[in-house]
Amino acid sequence: MEQTIQKRVSVGGGSWVTVDVHGDPGAPGLVLLPGVMSDARAWRHVASAISTWPSVMVVNRRGRTPSGPLTDTYSLRTEVEDLDALLDAFPGTSAVFGWSYGGLIALLAANERPLGRLIAYEPVMRPFGRHALPDLKAARENEDWDATVDIVNRKITGLDPARVKALRADRQVWEALCRLSEPLYDETLAVNEPLPDALARKADHVDLIVGGANRSTAPYGTAFDDVCHRVPAATVHELSAQGHLVHLEAPEELARLIDRLST
Repeated sequence: MEQTIQKRVSVGGGSWVTVDVHGDPGAPGLVLLPGVMSDARAWRHVASAISTWPSVMVVNRRGRTPSGPLTDTYSLRTEVEDLDALLDAFPGTSAVFGWSYGGLIALLAANERPLGRLIAYEPVMRPFGRHALPDLKAARENEDWDATVDIVNRKITGLDPARVKALRADRQVWEALCRLSEPLYDETLAVNEPLPDALARKADHVDLIVGGANRSTAPYGTAFDDVCHRVPAATVHELSAQGHLVHLEAPEELARLIDRLST
């Protein structure tokens, strides 16, 4: 489905978030919540390939243009309240898909707000990225976004040096990553906040998806296992041979799985 409108929603602390709506903007559909180092544009191919919901609302979380700033009071609670405001702005919507940090936000929000369906792809939680926080903080203080992206790729996700070199060689890609890395320290700090023992208590149905390439391996597979312990009633799915960047590497395959989970 094609993008039809972009909507701006006011949230707490004088900030705002924007939502790219694909499909019928008047029909309740699926809210798609990206994680760190990502934005609505990066998810456009997944959204356009989804067919079973009448609309897909892809969120540009705060800290990403054209959404507003994180603000000085930013925390995981901030993100939960932002999602709550978004769902209020689209009456009747009760289905959320969250990727990575977006998955954690959705799972925590469903402790307080009933959701009909919650789908999360490789949600992360503490201690994800905690060891890199001092380096991320120093890079942010120096506004050294090049160093921030390097820290993410080498120290957190553990990318092969050859792949990091290839990413850096593509100037357009590297510049986009640098732009998206600006809120990363604050977001990684939020990921590492304490969590309740149970998540998604008010969701009618929870689907947790892990990429086959990451199953039971650090950092994404082990974080996924930790989340599963907090959502024991969830249905677990494995997307064979895929990794964390499935929205970039196999968007149509992910969209087909999301479509199958709509019923």
